[in-house]
Amino acid sequence: MSTQQLVLSLVLATMVFSVALELRLADFRHVADAPRAVIAGLLPQFVFLPGATWLATLLLDLPPNTEAAMILVAACPGGSLSNVITHMGRGNTALSVSISAVASVLALILTPLNFTWMVSTNPATAGWLRTLDIDASSIWWSLLALLAVPMALGLWVGHRFVPLTQRIRKPLGQFSLLALLAFIVLGLIRERQLLTIHLLPQLGIVIAHNAMGLALGAATAAAFRVSRRDSRAIIIEGGMQNSGLALGIIAVQFNADLGMVIIASLWGIWHIVSGLTLAALWRRQDARLGT
Repeated sequence: MSTQQLVLSLVLATMVFSVALELRLADFRHVADAPRAVIAGLLPQFVFLPGATWLATLLLDLPPNTEAAMILVAACPGGSLSNVITHMGRGNTALSVSISAVASVLALILTPLNFTWMVSTNPATAGWLRTLDIDASSIWWSLLALLAVPMALGLWVGHRFVPLTQRIRKPLGQFSLLALLAFIVLGLIRERQLLTIHLLPQLGIVIAHNAMGLALGAATAAAFRVSRRDSRAIIIEGGMQNSGLALGIIAVQFNADLGMVIIASLWGIWHIVSGLTLAALWRRQDARLGT
């Protein structure tokens, strides 16, 4: 593992650990209290967006590494930023946290399962993976190191050392987020020769892909007839995938393939832009309605 891969893995593990420090059993109990809303938040992440992405990659004639990156991002759970964006947009933050908590656990099984199935049934990506001699099932090991271990450790520390957790939770979360953003920005700077007009197609793909996730979240919320605040949480959860986790898997399992890194990095930047834009629009809407 290169130094770059090791640093990114440590940053992502720290981010997951800091998020796990904030999780409580009450976050998981919300599943029993409001199962319909939680299910509505999970369906876009693990069923609708992956399925729609798989169909899109079959229909579009894109480079195999671009299609593989799209599939990987779609197969990842929602990121921790979704909770912050939901709060800023005056959505149901408790529901957002509950969905994220359950999604992080389900991702240990569903992310590699979805990814392996989708890339193996897409002729372009399946042939590309065979050329690289990559076993897609090895993503389970990445998720174990990047997600399961730091999450279990964070839950244990949060329960066992409450005073320490209260002191380090916020600064550790801020540090890990800034470190991930810095890693993405520095990576783009290092490959700045690629930041030309020729990158616009990839950016367009990311914008359309993210919009599809948000739209599927909105459609699911409407179908389940949840409240406005719940709907906002579900929309954000549908459109904010854990692109950081995708970057970590790409670094470890795909030798930091440049085409995949570009897609995941652009996702990491764009979904923040789209999420903050939605939050601002919702706040303005509330102000106009006096709610």
